[in-house]
Amino acid sequence: MTYFNHKVTEVQNKTRLDKLLSEINPDRSRSQIQNWIGKDHVLVNGEAAKANYKCQTGDDINWSIPEVETLDVKAENIPLAVVYEDSDLLVINKPKGMVVHPSAGHQNGTLVNALLYHCNDLSGINEVERPGIVHRIDKDTSGLLVVAKNDHTHVHLSEQLSNKEIKRKYEAIVHGEITHETGLIDAPIGRDPKDRQKMGIVDNGRPAVTHFKVIKHFPDFTHVECQLETGRTHQIRVHMRYIGFPLVGDQKYGQRKTLDVDGQALHAKLLGFVHPRTEEWMEFEVEAPQVFQDALETIRKMY
Repeated sequence: MTYFNHKVTEVQNKTRLDKLLSEINPDRSRSQIQNWIGKDHVLVNGEAAKANYKCQTGDDINWSIPEVETLDVKAENIPLAVVYEDSDLLVINKPKGMVVHPSAGHQNGTLVNALLYHCNDLSGINEVERPGIVHRIDKDTSGLLVVAKNDHTHVHLSEQLSNKEIKRKYEAIVHGEITHETGLIDAPIGRDPKDRQKMGIVDNGRPAVTHFKVIKHFPDFTHVECQLETGRTHQIRVHMRYIGFPLVGDQKYGQRKTLDVDGQALHAKLLGFVHPRTEEWMEFEVEAPQVFQDALETIRKMY
């Protein structure tokens, strides 16, 4: 553990705690610093504080940076669909059914297990169970995600996410026919107070914005493209249910009578970002998996 301290100056008066620490630690992302604060690694005048605390002139801020722990997760020779790779990052087409990082219920067979076998180095940011993981997609969602091989790349990509500069498009199949061609859902997302295992639209939730457009209309279904402006947990699944069009196959937020697609019909088809080292715009697109295509064919045959 490495320890640091800082006394707030007059110029820094009324600056948010997380913003001030971001300025002091330019090589760390805002989300990482908020993680330190949430785990009480940051003290203001000897007491824990929230990320939005407005610092006062003379405040004594002490913080500790945990050492990167040795990862106790096994490397596994699991095939990876690598769309792009260089010395700084990888872009992976994650298959439906693969968990991104290990957890109590999924110790093996995750994307992280596969990455540890594939790569000699991954960034140490974002806790020991998630080396290199800048963002994640759900187990039953297929498609693109970017993985950082070093901390510089991780911080840069995390900042792009925070600043809404990463382009992410998904395609989904939903129940019900959306009669208009485009739409925007702006509704805050947080833990469902009635079921902590779910997310929901809650007044004190975090801002969440999803843009969508119709790809194909069917009498009882709609094939849609969704573009994320924010990246909240289960955002598309929660937002589409909120407007009355739950995803086909969604066991958590969907309806009971649905098509057999083994999990939500959701695919992360397009990913675009600025390369942290070359500063060039990079954009990747992959087709939805066969199970998604089969579901569309099943719907076409109904009509």
